[in-house]
Parts: sequence; C-alpha cells; structure tokens
Amino acid sequence: MRIWRIVLVVFLVLPLSAQVTGLLTQRGRTVFPIGSYEMPKTDAGLKAMAEAGINLVRCGNAADLDRAAAAGMLGWVSLPLQIGDDPKGTLRKSINTLKGHPALAVWEGPDEVVWNFTALSQLYKNGIHKVKGEWWLQTPNAVSYAEKEAAGIMPKLREGARLVRTLDPKRRPIWVNEAAKSDLGYIRQYIDSIDITGCDIYPIHEKEKDPAVAADYTDRFKAIGRGHPVWMVLQAFSWGNLKGYSTEAVTYPTFDETRLMAYDSLTHGARAILYWGSAYLPPEETAFRDSILAMTSELAALQPFLVAPEDKTVRVKLIESEGRGQVGDRGVSWMARRAGTEWLIVLANEDAREHMGVEVSGLGLLNGRSLHELYTANSTKVSRGEIVVRLMPDQVKVYSTSRKFETAHRTGRDYTR
Repeated sequence: MRIWRIVLVVFLVLPLSAQVTGLLTQRGRTVFPIGSYEMPKTDAGLKAMAEAGINLVRCGNAADLDRAAAAGMLGWVSLPLQIGDDPKGTLRKSINTLKGHPALAVWEGPDEVVWNFTALSQLYKNGIHKVKGEWWLQTPNAVSYAEKEAAGIMPKLREGARLVRTLDPKRRPIWVNEAAKSDLGYIRQYIDSIDITGCDIYPIHEKEKDPAVAADYTDRFKAIGRGHPVWMVLQAFSWGNLKGYSTEAVTYPTFDETRLMAYDSLTHGARAILYWGSAYLPPEETAFRDSILAMTSELAALQPFLVAPEDKTVRVKLIESEGRGQVGDRGVSWMARRAGTEWLIVLANEDAREHMGVEVSGLGLLNGRSLHELYTANSTKVSRGEIVVRLMPDQVKVYSTSRKFETAHRTGRDYTR
C-alpha cells in the first residue's frame, strides 16, 4: 500500500499459477522464502547462512541439494528452459535427475532472459547494437534483433515449462527472475507458462543511491505478473566488486538501506526476499556480509507474520506539517499482519525527507495494548484505535505487540559506509 500513488491492476486473464502463493513448504510448515544465490564452498559458511535465517539457496546439482538439506535449507535449481524439449534430451535429463530430491523446492528458468536480448550492454560491446543504449532508442536494428531472438526463445521457453509440468510429479513452481527494466511485451509472452515472477534491483552505486526504488519495481512486476507472486532479488554486493564489469569504487549498502529495500519490497507485496552478489565479496569483507545476515535474521524472526494474510483494516494517513506532499514524494508504505493474538505493523518512509505526522488507525482491537518498536527501547500505547509516529528520511519502523519477534543476531545492524 502507498500514500499519494495508487496503482490499480485489473486481471483480465486468470494465470495458470492461480494457486501458487509464492510461499514454500518445509517439514510440513509454510515458510516465507529468504534466499541467497551464493552456495558457500564450506559447510561452515552454509551453516552460518542457515543460522541467520536463510532457508533457500541456489543449487547446481544433487550434491548441492544434499548440502542444503544437511544445513536445514531448501534449494532451487536453474534450468535452461529456453532450449525446450531438445533432441539430445538435455532438459529432460536435468529434470529427471533432480525431481526426486526432497530439498528441491523451486525450478528457476533462464535469468534475465528478456534483458539479455533487448537492453543488455554486452550487445553493444559485441557489435550487435550499433550505439550504446540502442534498445531504448527503439532503432530498427535493435527491434528487429529482439524480434528475431524472441521468435526463437519464447516458444522454446514455453515448451520447456510444459516439459517441467509433465515430468515433475510434485508440480514445483517455476520462477523466472528478470532485470528490473526488462521489456513488458516480451515477459508477457511467457508469463502464463510460469508460476512466480520478479526482478533483481541493485540501486546502491558509488554516486547514486535510491533504495526506495525496490518498491517501484515490486509494483511493476505485480502489474506485469497478472496475479503471479513476485520474488525480489536485492543487493548483497558493491558494483565495485564486479571487476571487469564496473569501474565504480567499492560502495556497499548501509544496513539502513538494506533494511529499507527489504521492507519496501514486503510492504508492496513481495512474497520472497533473496540476495545476489555475496559470492563476489572479498574474504576480508566481513562487516558488510554481517549486515546482510543481520537483515535475513530479522526477517526470519518475523516468519509467523510473513506467511499470514495482510490485515486490511489498518490505515495510514500523513498529516503533514506543510499541509501537502511535495512533488516527487513516494510517501509511506505499510504492512499490517496478525499471528494469533500478536500483531506486526511496518512503516517505511520512501522519501528522502521526514514525515512528522504519520497516523496509523484501524487498531481498535489493540486499544490499551502497547506496540513496541523493535530493536529500539521505544513503545507506544494504542488509544482510540490509533497511534501517531514520526519517520525520518528513508526510515523504517517495525512495531509488534511482543519483543519476542526480535532476533538475537545483532552483529551488522550498525553497518555504515
């Protein structure tokens, strides 16, 4: 939910994935996916991730799935769906080899498949695009190249997805991760063949930092997906770590920026939070890695709420000192969930300015009870079904009726640049 801007999506087509929630099942329990693309080389590294709340990890083979299972985690496996049911049986073999593994939870299709034949910068470096950013200029050359590639890739991708359905008796969901700005038209050519959509977004650069765009792209893929769950892949690296690709200085997200990206994704409806890029961190970079694990630990402590439905009775209103919002404001997003008698309220200021009057109402069931701001000493008592709070620029406040939803994993929460 968001103040100032409301996106209305009308679903005209019922997707094949109507019954897929984006949540996973582990040992008979519904869990919110907290994932990592990094498969550590050591079991100790994998155990540390599991202890920090990561429950889903990218696996390349059965041995990786065995390691994930031993650490108490689930795994996902990437498949080259774009080759379809190829004559050599490559895709069939991959599916049949792994489909019986109990730790396998999700099949992933080709990463950023649309981006790779439309706007990828390598297309210019390899001489396919004649000028930088040619896709965004929509030149005849860029358009014709994309159309030709799509004509070969999209039917095969749909065929590959059908093959997964045929061969996997457990009907595990198929997920395709896209780039944040991947083309709507081409994504729609395969969207009804998969179950979960979403994108990666890495907005912290040396000279440009806008963590709140995670909200914008969660909204974008909700609109693209026709009801499909959205999984968001967030930043666990610095662009300066990608030698040979980026010339930026090493600049990591602060813990506060990491926290805003995660909660912005959640308040806008993401059904999983995953992290990419930690495999590129130098071994000596432990402080930033700790900050990512602090975030996954915080999310893991909220599992009962993250798998619960949203409470639609809660409302948030900005009563500004200035009287009106400013041009370009995103506003404040929020999320309200209940787990039994306990409540969770999340408020995320998506603006680089303060909001000094944030009214949270619809809390009549909590009259007289205290809401504790987690990870601070602050508490506020609900009166007349509401509380009033203040939010500093880009600030997140997480309230609960109990402090038992705080994680004991605090190392990394003070990470700054």
